[in-house]
Amino acid sequence: MADIVYLRMKKNLELEKMQELQLKDIAFIITQTKHKKALENMRIYRITEKDQDLVVIDSFLIIEHLHRLFPDIEIQIVGPTQTIVRIYKQRKLPSTLIISFVWILLFIGTAMTIMNFHYDVSMQEVHQKLHFLLTGRENKFPLWIQIPYSIGLGVGMLLFFNHWFNKRFNEEPSPLEVEIFNYQQALDHYIIHHENKLNDTDYSR
Repeated sequence: MADIVYLRMKKNLELEKMQELQLKDIAFIITQTKHKKALENMRIYRITEKDQDLVVIDSFLIIEHLHRLFPDIEIQIVGPTQTIVRIYKQRKLPSTLIISFVWILLFIGTAMTIMNFHYDVSMQEVHQKLHFLLTGRENKFPLWIQIPYSIGLGVGMLLFFNHWFNKRFNEEPSPLEVEIFNYQQALDHYIIHHENKLNDTDYSR
């Protein structure tokens, strides 16, 4: 009876340099076979400059490679069937001047967006009418409504995004984090579909 080896491919792997990948780097291995150590340390792929930033390693090709070397084992794949390897090369940090310029640009753009929205919905008139309904008097600048409203707007945005710098208010992901996660899922699916570079790879190199 053939020994069974369970492989669970890691969905993503991030590297900072060119290096040789072993099976344990791209997959979790569970088995009772005596070959477990040899399987974990088996060379799978060497990252080179020609790979640029992405490599997709397919489990089917790994199974084919393992069966050639260990014909007496049975491979079972659990979970993802590909591993996306991303190579992040060292990059210079942007200068303080560029960061400050981007920050000011975003701040001004956000402020303009909020002001234009309030102008479109006539928020000042709403506050004036609300003041008249509550007090029976007209006031062109009902600050007792406008100031708490402005503070509440900022606090509401903080709660919505669930972040204060690096501090989280609770473990629930913010809508922005959910959207980023969905985008990453779609991006990974695209990469797997279009960037599978190992279809004709020689694993013995």
